[in-house]
Formats: sequence, structure tokens, C-alpha cells
Amino acid sequence: MGEDTDTRKINHSFLRDHSYVTEADIISTVEFNHTGELLATGDKGGRVVIFQREPESKNAPHSQGEYDVYSTFQSHEPEFDYLKSLEIEEKINKIKWLPQQNAAHSLLSTNDKTIKLWKITERDKRPEGYNLKDEEGKLKDLSTVTSLQVPVLKPMDLMVEVSPRRVFANGHTYHINSISVNSDCETYMSADDLRINLWHLAITDRSFNIVDIKPANMEDLTEVITASEFHPHHCNLFVYSSSKGSLRLCDMRAAALCDKHSKLFEEPEDPSNRSFFSEIISSVSDVKFSHSGRYMLTRDYLTVKVWDLNMEARPVETYQVHDYLRSKLCSLYENDCIFDKFECAWNGSDSVIMTGAYNNFFRMFDRNTKRDVTLEASRESSKPRAVLKPRRVCVGGKRRRDDISVDSLDFTKKILHTAWHPAENIIAIAATNNLYIFQDKVNSEMH
Repeated sequence: MGEDTDTRKINHSFLRDHSYVTEADIISTVEFNHTGELLATGDKGGRVVIFQREPESKNAPHSQGEYDVYSTFQSHEPEFDYLKSLEIEEKINKIKWLPQQNAAHSLLSTNDKTIKLWKITERDKRPEGYNLKDEEGKLKDLSTVTSLQVPVLKPMDLMVEVSPRRVFANGHTYHINSISVNSDCETYMSADDLRINLWHLAITDRSFNIVDIKPANMEDLTEVITASEFHPHHCNLFVYSSSKGSLRLCDMRAAALCDKHSKLFEEPEDPSNRSFFSEIISSVSDVKFSHSGRYMLTRDYLTVKVWDLNMEARPVETYQVHDYLRSKLCSLYENDCIFDKFECAWNGSDSVIMTGAYNNFFRMFDRNTKRDVTLEASRESSKPRAVLKPRRVCVGGKRRRDDISVDSLDFTKKILHTAWHPAENIIAIAATNNLYIFQDKVNSEMH
């Protein structure tokens, strides 16, 4: 399928570029909350930065959609496991928002070993006129209190407070690669390379092991868990993907330990395409249920695939992300890029899918029109409110004016983490240590 340069349907204009510099600032996860009003990013330095969408003002009608920094906090610190002589990085692997129950917001963040629940609250009033305390909060001498007054709440500058509510530790021997909040809003699961645990949000000292693929002898290990997610509507169903390219749908009603999957989604391998790299490039790096719950989206090294929950034999749709790299797999193996884990995302109506690539490119595929586009997230090509131009990668032969040769792609510039606003055409793209937010100003819905 050739690349489509017609961008009437996929036409994103640039909103805001937040630029950082050091290794610790490299963004490792991006996540919108359930309304899309807040956007959280986690980085390799263990920090979480929350952006809030600005309300539209009468003086500046185009400001609607711009995201400004709302709160920044240190979520994780580097630790050392003395029993195993292992350093535990502070890098944030995943962030998941909890559905909002009251005025406060809550999110889960995790590094390799420890998951934390954070509460984000606003305060714009402060109490004044205490009887037993002075203005600095110190206790007064009771002999000086001659009359009683009623304390009052006085307005103050808005203050965002972030407080740790729970710490879920010691649940994983291996590195946590994903967390997912259940639709029952009471439980969540966390997955590492070999096990998946089910936690209750109110209980920190124990979790239930629901998947364990660790063999009795580690020499018999043939695959690892790469990602997992709960079904958006059925609290008993979840899926996990493996390094062998398979998806397993499990039903927690069937057994406490879901070693036997309900469905196995696996595409038969084409023997003619078999190579040394086949197993590496077939490893699933991300899996996402559609908002409807009917489909699953998976990303492997070269493709994104859409699976129907009712059809296990093969995906219903396969899209080539960067097929021009098939001839470059040897050099990508040597520089370790072949092991990069790209994420994928659905738009709010499940009609368009998005995933990242190299050279700060990201790809979009319209499932209805079968059109696709390559766009670039870079400071050089993006000015505020400028329209993004489609990019093309050419492999030899004639080259058009703005085409880029496959040999000149920069493999150090990679877009691994992307997120799509749950209702609108606003996307967040993490390009190494820059966060780009794009908005479709033309189409309110992508059909």
C-alpha cells in the first residue's frame, strides 16, 4: 500500500513544544486521563510531569487545546537491591490514570519494581483565624486567649498538591513492563517478563498471581510476556502478548491461575519469509484494546495489526509501518535498534491508528479509507500552529524533492511513546526528550 499524501482527513497542526536536554529528561511514557483534560509524562529521571489543557478564552479563541504544565513531582528514586546486588533504575515505565471519583485525580506510576498510587488535589483557600494557633501555625499561650473566633476560609493562589497514597512493592522478581487498571475501578494488574499479578487498589501488602509462565528449569524458557491489558468493559477478561508474537486472552472466571488461556491469537509464519531475525521482529511490543472492546491492536517491529476478538487465526488488518527497513535488519541488529519497543494507539472512535518510527517520524493509518500518512515531530519542521507536511521515505530509484532516503534515516531519533486524546483529535508524541502535542484543527472527528 503506497503512502498517501492527501491530508484532508489527517491534518494536524502544531500546538506546543516542550524541550529538555539531559539523559534523565528522556520521556519514557505518555498517558492522557479519561477526559483528556490532563496529560501525564514520565521520564528516565523518575519524574512525572502533568500538563493541563487550558480553557478557551474569549480574547484568544485559538488557545483551546493548549496544554501547560500543571504539576511536576518526583515519583521514583534510584534504589539498590542488596540481596541481588542490582541497581533499580528510577525510570518510569508506565503511567495509568484511575477513573475520577471526586474532585481529586489519581494515577499509578511504576518503575521496574515498585508501583505507586498518587493523589493530585487543588487548593485555592486557606483557613485563617485559629483560636489556639498563631499565623505561623505555632501553638499560642492559652493564657493569652481571651476570646473565641470562628475560623474562616480565605482565597489564596491555586496550589496543586501531589501526595503518595499507596506503595505496592515486592510483587515482582523481574522488570515490570505494563500496568492496567480494571473496569471495576477496584483492581489493577501489573506484568513483568514471566508473571502477571492482580492487585486491589486499597491493599499494598499482597497481590494474586494470575499468570505464571516461568518454567521449572529456566533453560527451558522460550518466550517472555511483553505487554498486558484489561478489557475496557469486561472486568474478567485480559490479554497479554509474548515475545513469540502471540496474544493470549484470559478469563479470570475460569480459574484463579490463568495458565490456560481462553483464546490464542497467532498468525502462522510464512516459511518463505523465514530468516535469522524472524523471531525478534515478530515479538509484540504493545497491545491495546479498542475503545469498543471488539478489537485488539498490536505492534511488532515492522507492522501494526488489528485483531478481532472473534477471530483467532489471523489479524483482520495488517499495516506496514516501515517495510523499507526489512533490508536493513542486519545493521539494526548490530546497533540494537531491532530490540526497540514501539507503542501503538487508537483514536477515540477506533477508526484511525497511530504508531511511531525512526527519524522522529510517526505513522497514521485510516482503517476506513485505507489511507496512511507519515508525519514528522521535530523542532526544525514544526512551528506553532503550522500544518504538518507528509513525509516520504524512498528506497533507491527516482526521488521527489522532499523525499528522504532510507540510508539517511537517523535511528537515534525514535518515537516509541505516543498517546491519543480519548475524544478529540489531539495527539501527544514523545520524541526522545521533547514532548510534541498536535491538534487537528480541520476535522473534529476522523472518519
